[in-house]
Amino acid sequence: MNSYHALQWLPSYLVPFVSLSYPTPPPVNPDSFHHSAYYKTGVLDGCFIITCIAVMAVLRDIVRIFVMEPFARWKLTRTWERSNSHHIQHNDNKNGLINGNGHAGHANGDSKPKSVMSARDARKIHRSVLRFAEQGWSAIYYTFQWSFGFYVHRNLPTQALNPTELWSNYPHIPLAGPVKFYYLTQTAFYLHQILILNAEARRKDHVQMMTHHVLTIFLMVMSYFCNFTRIGCLIMVLMDWNDIFLPVAKMFRYIGLYTLCDITFTWFLISWFVARHVLFVIVIKSAWFDGPRLISVGWVPELGHYYSERTYDTFVYLLVALQVIQIVWFWMICRIAWRVISGQGASDDRSDDER
Repeated sequence: MNSYHALQWLPSYLVPFVSLSYPTPPPVNPDSFHHSAYYKTGVLDGCFIITCIAVMAVLRDIVRIFVMEPFARWKLTRTWERSNSHHIQHNDNKNGLINGNGHAGHANGDSKPKSVMSARDARKIHRSVLRFAEQGWSAIYYTFQWSFGFYVHRNLPTQALNPTELWSNYPHIPLAGPVKFYYLTQTAFYLHQILILNAEARRKDHVQMMTHHVLTIFLMVMSYFCNFTRIGCLIMVLMDWNDIFLPVAKMFRYIGLYTLCDITFTWFLISWFVARHVLFVIVIKSAWFDGPRLISVGWVPELGHYYSERTYDTFVYLLVALQVIQIVWFWMICRIAWRVISGQGASDDRSDDER
């Protein structure tokens, strides 16, 4: 039932955890991924998702602890030292303690007084280091996963501006290996996000985030088993694109690069509007009108046809609910944009509460 390339020495009960399950012969005339292995769907796919969650948890900690935190701590400490040195020199000059050679002198000798970081500054740096590391993992994940999702999208006969191919020739089964891998890893990521949502500092939009993740997972699982994977792939590519830039903007902010933060945030704002309130609305419109028009066969599960009035209504209403959440977020983002325009700088209303 599993991949032809599974390691033969593994016990059979472990194979679903390390390989894609349900391999099947490819279709006679596939319209995409002509040289890929093909797979059916089933409950054993959950085993692969569990492995992906574990791998993501390990990779997140490795990236956070051994890459992002050391870099942020070095950058913020160096910035503090330079600022403190400048402050000391400014005070020396102000007090007129300049010797004949033009160097700063001191009442107790020529050496500068040793400065020690205050507990308040240390806490501030520590908090910024943790936030930087958390956002660093998100930036890396979304960059790699969007790149892979874009590769999948480019190999499928679908277009964001003309999404009728999402429904033509339904159902699109079996699944090409890259499509199945993309779907399962994305599902694992959002499940992992739910697990760590309360591990990080509590965000001001905690309820919205949890609702978004639950809706997203439900839509992904539903589209996966109802064979609506092409619309799922397109939506995930649209969503992941602008999700790259928000964590990058936050990273700049946490290490004090405020101009780069504002520039990145402005680009994020533009990409968010285009992807989530233009292209995503086009996809919802296609699901609402093109789906019933182009899918002629109704509920025939034995043939992979899961299109019915109930599944259609549920799927479309959940997409609309997802859009409502994003409208709320966009309103918050516009408030931040106004602060940037008015010279106050970007600080994410959706971010963690740092009281």
